[in-house]
Amino acid sequence: MTQRLTPRTVFLLTLPPLLWAGNSIVGRLVHAQLPPVLLNFLRWALAAAILLPLAGPVFGRAAGMWRYWKQYALLGLLGIGLYNTLQYMALQTSTPINVTLVASGMPVWMMLTGWLFFGVPVGRRQVAGAVLSIAGVLLVLARGEWEHLLALRLVAGDLFMILATIAWSLYSWLLTRAREPAALRADWAGFLLAQVAFGVLWSGGFALGEQALGAMPVQWSWTLAAALAYVAVGPGVIAFRCWGEGVQAAGPSVGAFFVNLTPLFTAVLSAAFLGEAPHGYHVAAFALIVGGIVVSARR
Repeated sequence: MTQRLTPRTVFLLTLPPLLWAGNSIVGRLVHAQLPPVLLNFLRWALAAAILLPLAGPVFGRAAGMWRYWKQYALLGLLGIGLYNTLQYMALQTSTPINVTLVASGMPVWMMLTGWLFFGVPVGRRQVAGAVLSIAGVLLVLARGEWEHLLALRLVAGDLFMILATIAWSLYSWLLTRAREPAALRADWAGFLLAQVAFGVLWSGGFALGEQALGAMPVQWSWTLAAALAYVAVGPGVIAFRCWGEGVQAAGPSVGAFFVNLTPLFTAVLSAAFLGEAPHGYHVAAFALIVGGIVVSARR
């Protein structure tokens, strides 16, 4: 259900992209200090510790969460275990600008996911918009040189981010399929903690596998501690809380437009903190992605 945008809803949908842009910057800054899968596990373990005093009763019998544990286990896997792990893995070899631009194709993946798995019809305008947006993503993958695609020259991080975007698309559609009591969703902290708890279990299992494969040792420092605090509180608790309320107010289709603010914020932050100025193909790719989304959304 889509409602008219209000200043409050615009704020709720704008703040998460800014925080997510910061998440990409921080993930890149600390990529040599700890393994990406362990970073995701520590991030969400800390977020769970923050949420627990606010929503501990969600685990009680009276809350009814356990009746729907499979739903929350799947949400935790897709939105927390897979999406964030794949994003941090992407930042090992790709820049924050590239990662967020590839993620800007998310509305297209949402459209395809809705059509394939949830029976949502797709019109001709949406197909045309999808072609434009996918062209933008391919431009990023090609680094502005189309012959790179012909030579299959792809950075692993870009591929990880595509998989992450697909996982988030499935997560977003599942969020619209509410089965639990309305009171449980109305409690934002409880609803988020129920997902995070399962996400921590998934992430912990992935982190154990990463360590078994011989991950690099952690280089602890106050900088790393500050980074963990930021990704847990900002892109974790605050962004998820604002995004959930904003999407409920405006609808997922409108909310998808705001995802594309992330590359703009990332470009500014990358230039400020990483010295990675955007290139011309980044601008062209962003224009294609946004143009595709606008065409897709027209009726």
